[in-house]
Amino acid sequence: MQREQARTDRRRTILIVVCSIVVGLAIIAYPAIKLIQDSRTKNQALTDFGVAATAASCDAATNDVAGGTQDHRPDGEKIMYAVSPPSSGPHYAVWAPFDKKFYSEGDRPPVENLVHNLEHGYTILWYRDTLPKDQIDQIEKIAKSKLPESSLSKFIAAPFKQDDGKPWPDGKNLAFAHWSGPDSAQKSFGHRQFCGSVSGEALKQFMEKYPATDAQEPNGG
Repeated sequence: MQREQARTDRRRTILIVVCSIVVGLAIIAYPAIKLIQDSRTKNQALTDFGVAATAASCDAATNDVAGGTQDHRPDGEKIMYAVSPPSSGPHYAVWAPFDKKFYSEGDRPPVENLVHNLEHGYTILWYRDTLPKDQIDQIEKIAKSKLPESSLSKFIAAPFKQDDGKPWPDGKNLAFAHWSGPDSAQKSFGHRQFCGSVSGEALKQFMEKYPATDAQEPNGG
């Protein structure tokens, strides 16, 4: 009985050791695999992801009357924007980090910080926080892919929650937003384009139509 108990204890010990090694290898391997995947994505064009622009059910871009340049509000103040998602307006004094291009529901800064990025020529891809994970994964890959030169890498993808603003049009799951600089008549406009499906091609077309240099403060960032 003692020998059998000893054998049982050894088998249990070996099993624990093997399981620990497997878990340890998995913990080490995941970041390495993620780095490899991100490296590959970085060299892919954003048009490689999502459906074709013609299949994305995109509306025409809007021309929202813009305002709020350098109108900085105290952190924590809830700003009610005239359009949803916002394409211009008052904002917090601090913008979202320029080196981060994708946000999930858990780490997204307030909308008011992101509007400040718009002031500096950013295009923001807002997506419904209720999108299926596979579509959010496609958006994350777009954010990490090779962006068009017209964007100057000024791009952020972020979730838009139901209580962030007015409801979106039915069937539209993401929206591109850009805040243009003043035109020859010194008028400024914000632009939004709603789409039903993820499309890197549709995003590229929007970013080329509204480049990063077309901004209220194009030199920031």
